[in-house]
Amino acid sequence: MPAVALTIAGSDPSGGAGIQADLKTFHQFGVYGEAVVTLVTAQNTGSVSWVETLSADLVGKQIGAVLGDIPPTAAKTGALGSPAIVEEVAALAATFSFPLVVDPVMISKHGARLLDDAIHPLKRLLLPRAALVTPNIPEAEALTGVIIANLDGMLAAAHRMLDMGCQAVLLKGGHAPGEAVDVLVGCGEPVFLRGARVETRHTHGCGCTYSAAIAAGLAKGQALVEAVRQAKVFIQRAIETAPGFGSGHGPLNHFAPL
Repeated sequence: MPAVALTIAGSDPSGGAGIQADLKTFHQFGVYGEAVVTLVTAQNTGSVSWVETLSADLVGKQIGAVLGDIPPTAAKTGALGSPAIVEEVAALAATFSFPLVVDPVMISKHGARLLDDAIHPLKRLLLPRAALVTPNIPEAEALTGVIIANLDGMLAAAHRMLDMGCQAVLLKGGHAPGEAVDVLVGCGEPVFLRGARVETRHTHGCGCTYSAAIAAGLAKGQALVEAVRQAKVFIQRAIETAPGFGSGHGPLNHFAPL
C-alpha cells in the first residue's frame, strides 16, 4: 500500500497553492493524499477577492474522520485562518503519532491575510508540535522579531524558533537577494541548501509545494534531511519548468520529475 500524507490547509480554486498544490505534490511523490479544508478562497493568479474561514469545530471533525479511518504517516499544515483553528489543530496534533510539518502561511502571494491574529497561538501551541517548521524570511521575522539581512540573520531566527519548541526549522531564503539559499537547523550542524535563482513571476504555491514535498518524503519513511534535500530538488525543477499559466503569479510545474 502507498504511504499516506495529510494536508490541513486552505483551498485555491486556481489550483496553484493550498490543498490543490499539496495533493498534486503528494501524487507526484507516489503518496496517497488526504485534505482537511480550513478556509475557502476566491482567487486566481492575479488576486484574492474573498477568504471564508471554516469553523474550528468543522476542521476538527474533518481531522477526526481522517484519523479514525485512513491515518496518515505524515501531515502538514498550511493556511489555518483563525486563532480557533490553530488551537484546534494544535490540540489534535498532540495526539499525532506521525511527524507534522508546519508551514506558517500568513499572507498569500497577492498580499491577502490568511492567518488573522493567530501568531501567538501559532508560536505557543502549534510550533511545539512540529517536527519541522518551514517559514520564509517575512514569516520568520514575524515569528521571531529578528530582522534578517543575511545568512547570519537566518541562522539566528531559525535557532530562536527552535527555542519555541519545534524539532527543526527550514528557513527559506527566496526573499533574500542573490543566490537562493535555504537553511535547515535542528539536525546536527546547519545544512545549507543552495539553488539557482530563477527570474520568474510564476512562483504561486512555492511554500505549499515545498512543504508538501517534505511531508511526502517523511510519509515514505525518509529521514528529515533526506526529505528536505529531495524536496529542494523538486521545487527548483518545478519553478524552472513552470507552465506559464495565468496573467499574474502563475503556478509551478507539479509534473516536475523527482
